[in-house]
Amino acid sequence: MATAPAKIDWQSLPAAKSGQFRIGGDLIVNRLGFGTMRLTGKGIWGPPKDHNESIRVLRRAVELGINFIDTADSYGPHVAEELIAEALYPYPAGLVIATKAGFERPGPDKWVTNGKPEHLRAACEGSLKRLRLDRIELFQLHRIDSKVPADDQLGALQLLQSEGKINHIGLSEVSVKEIEHARSIVPIVSVQNRYSVVDRAAEDVVDYCDRTQIGFIPWFPLASGDVSKSRSSLEQAAAKLKITPSQLALAWLLHRSPVMLPIPGTSRVEHLEENVAAASAKVGDATLKGLAKLARGA
Repeated sequence: MATAPAKIDWQSLPAAKSGQFRIGGDLIVNRLGFGTMRLTGKGIWGPPKDHNESIRVLRRAVELGINFIDTADSYGPHVAEELIAEALYPYPAGLVIATKAGFERPGPDKWVTNGKPEHLRAACEGSLKRLRLDRIELFQLHRIDSKVPADDQLGALQLLQSEGKINHIGLSEVSVKEIEHARSIVPIVSVQNRYSVVDRAAEDVVDYCDRTQIGFIPWFPLASGDVSKSRSSLEQAAAKLKITPSQLALAWLLHRSPVMLPIPGTSRVEHLEENVAAASAKVGDATLKGLAKLARGA
């Protein structure tokens, strides 16, 4: 007999201190989520070095109140989705698992875009099976494939949506112009671009999402540890507050916009707990405004 899904009061747990956001109007998530790319092996390929720790990380994330988990069929490939199901199924009510499609993985650290409608459909159906879901709440186009008409790629997602296999559609690594074009075809509820306190290339996209109430999911939110190594005002400000630079970087992201949904990833429970503690960090307006002027390499 299957274990009954747990009932969780998400807003009573530590991650809830990051605030809440409604993705697509109906998916209420705590704004500090979790990204699963780092749960896989070296080169985002194969199984993790420590399988049991990866399972513990996912379960601890839920215990801490993270109810937005971001993954992709290309992470492993397939490994991250399989770990999520192993660790968390049957899923507690209110847990949103977002996945992505649009890449093929010929080997470690190798990524090849594939936006052909038949590939996107197969990817979606594979994700449904691996995640043990009847419907994917947020299905994101990992990249717009320049070799395939964008309308065909978006049309494929629209068809999957009409069939009830996905609920909402998101995009990744797109410009404002590309978002606007996509929205002329299908509703777009989220955008996932690279962005952090030390990497502001997507500033105009963040502003656009803020204006239109589209969730902005910054990937690489800690710039792969760059913020921890920084000798800039970030490090100095963190030291004064007695928190880590990574925690301050996450606190700044949460302050940057109410549509911001950071998804810092890790393969260690200790690091996960450190990240979630950022939701409770008390950072003054003067410090946050000062960090707003920080540029990459400062």
